[in-house]
Amino acid sequence: MAYKYIIIGGSAGSFQTVTRILSSLPKSFNLPVFLCLHRLKHVRAGFVEALSIKSNIKVIEPDDKEFIRQHKAYLAPANYHMYFELGNYIALSTEEPVNHSRPAIDISFASAAYTYKDKLIAILLSGANKDGALGMREVKRQGGLTIVQDPAECQVKTMTSAAISATEIDKILTAEKIIEFLVNLK
Repeated sequence: MAYKYIIIGGSAGSFQTVTRILSSLPKSFNLPVFLCLHRLKHVRAGFVEALSIKSNIKVIEPDDKEFIRQHKAYLAPANYHMYFELGNYIALSTEEPVNHSRPAIDISFASAAYTYKDKLIAILLSGANKDGALGMREVKRQGGLTIVQDPAECQVKTMTSAAISATEIDKILTAEKIIEFLVNLK
């Protein structure tokens, strides 16, 4: 299976794991990585910079209608939903919050699933609400690969446990095993 896109969702307790993932990917890692992380909507600066310090690939907040390129991580901007469009573009929206969140992981995961089908790997990390569970179900339905951080390892396991309850997850892995899996993608 030739995967072409990776999307990662997380909330409370996921920042350290996301940082570890980005710092472990080699500079030559060529798949685009989409990050949909719950964050404070009124804090606009510092998040990208904090992720960029350790990342081996460039981390950016995309603009609306930005063309998706390899070797980059795209962080959903604060207070925007992030969608994916045919033709390899990102779309941003200020529609109502979903699961009390904007960006909402369910929206980004479902949009990526619809657009990228079996070319998508979706990874759900630690979090304090159920956002992402329905998105993971849609990724699975569209033929993508679903990976959930082992709830026993999560700082807050509500998000990962909800996903496991909502659909049959392909892989339940520790952060270290998620990193190993991504680094060894061919």
